[in-house]
Amino acid sequence: MKPYSRQFKRTILIFLILTIGAHVTQIFAQEAIVKDGSYHKKMKWFKDAKLGIFIHWGIYAVNGIDESWSFYNEYLAHEDYLRQIEGFTAAKYEPDYWASLIKKSGARYAVLTAKHHDGFALWDSDFGDLNVTKSPAKHDLIEPFVTALGKKKLKVGLYYSLPDWSYEDYPNFTRNKKRYENDSVRWNNFLNYYHGQLKELNRRYRPDLWWFDGDWEFGDVKWKAAEVRGFLLEENPEAILNSRLRQYGDYATPEQGVPIVRPKKDYWELCMTMNNSWGYQGNDKAYKTPNQIIRIFVDCISMGGNLLLDIGPKADGTIPDEQIHILSELGRWTGKHQEAIFGTRRGLPPGHFNGPTTISSDGQVLYLFLTQKAIHPIVIKGLKNQINRIRIVGDGTKLSHQVVGKMYWSEVPGLLYIDVPEEKQDPEVTVIAIQLKGKIDLYREDGQVIESN
Repeated sequence: MKPYSRQFKRTILIFLILTIGAHVTQIFAQEAIVKDGSYHKKMKWFKDAKLGIFIHWGIYAVNGIDESWSFYNEYLAHEDYLRQIEGFTAAKYEPDYWASLIKKSGARYAVLTAKHHDGFALWDSDFGDLNVTKSPAKHDLIEPFVTALGKKKLKVGLYYSLPDWSYEDYPNFTRNKKRYENDSVRWNNFLNYYHGQLKELNRRYRPDLWWFDGDWEFGDVKWKAAEVRGFLLEENPEAILNSRLRQYGDYATPEQGVPIVRPKKDYWELCMTMNNSWGYQGNDKAYKTPNQIIRIFVDCISMGGNLLLDIGPKADGTIPDEQIHILSELGRWTGKHQEAIFGTRRGLPPGHFNGPTTISSDGQVLYLFLTQKAIHPIVIKGLKNQINRIRIVGDGTKLSHQVVGKMYWSEVPGLLYIDVPEEKQDPEVTVIAIQLKGKIDLYREDGQVIESN
C-alpha cells in the first residue's frame, strides 16, 4: 500500500478545518442569539403571554382534507388537490370576529398560516402565481387579520413553510425526491422566490412572531437560514422566530405531545390541535374537552412554557361551533384565573406538590392548580416560608391551613395541609393562591436526624 501523498493529507486537513469551523460557527451563531443583551427583553412579552391561537386556513378546508400532506403522501393527485382553489371563497370571513373570539379565550397572540407546504399564499404575492387572488376570495386575507388583531392589542404571528411542494424548481416538488437537488440554477430560483416572499410579508405586515416549518428537508446552509434571520430582523428587529429555522430560532416548539420533562430552552411553546386535525376536517369529531385542554395548558405554564392552541376555519371563513365552544370555555376559565397565569413563572420542582403550579413574578405568591376535585385536604411539602394568607383565586374565599410535623430542632419544614371546600371548587380546575412572607424558599435536602437530645 502506498503512503498518502502530502497533497492528499493537506486536502484532508483543509476539509476537517472547514467542517469543524462550520460547526463552530453554527454554535457561535446560536450562542450569539442567546447571549445578545436585548434577547430576553424582546422575549418578555412571549414569556408573559402564555396562550396563543394557531390558525390553519387554506384551500385544504374546501374538501376537509390534510393540509399539503394529502397530495404529498399520494392520497390524491396534486392536480386534484389544487382544484380546491375553486371552492375557497372566504365569503363569511370576519377578521374582527376572529380577533374578538381570540381575545375572549384569554390568548395574547395568534399565528395564521400565510403559506403552508402546498405553496398557496393567503396574500397577493408578487412572487409566484399560487395565491388567494386566483381563488373566489380574490383579495388579501392577511392584512385585515393583522388589522383586527391590532385593534384588540394582540400580537401577530405569521406561519411560513420553508418547503413549497408546488413550486416547480423546488427539489421535492410533488414528492419527486432529489429532483433538481444539485441544480444550482433551479435552487437559486427557489431561494429568490422564498426569500422574496418573506421580505414581502415582513414589509407589509411586520409580524411580531415568525412561525417557520419544514426546515427538516434541508440544512441551514441550503436554506440560508442565517441570512433569513438577518434580513427579517434588520427591518423588524423586535420580531421573534420559532425554532424551525434550524438553529436560528428563539424558542422551542414541541408539537402535539405534552412534554413530560421541561424543555431545555428558556422559552418554549407546545402547538396542539383541538381534535386530531390542524385544518378544518368536518369528519374529525375527536375534540378534546375544555377540561382536557385547560389541564394541558396548566401543565405547559407550570413548566414555564406557552400553549399555541389550533383552530381550523372552514373555506368560507366561519369557525366550527365545536371550536367556538372550546374557546369560550377556555376564556371563562382564563378570565377567572388570570393572575395565576399571565406574567407568572414556572412553578415548583417535582416532589413538593401533586399537581401543576406557577409562581408570581416577584416570587411571593405560589399558585396551585387542582386538576381533580379535592376531597381531602391538599398538601405542600418543603415550603420554608411563613404564610400570610391562602385563598381561592377568582373567588377570594380564605382557606384554613395546618402545618403538621414541624420539629423545633429541625430545619425540615412541616407538611402544609389546606382545606378546600367542595362547593367552592371550579368545575374545571380550581386555583389556590398561597401568599408568602418573602420570596418562596424551598427545602430541597434529604432530611435530618437528631444529633443530640
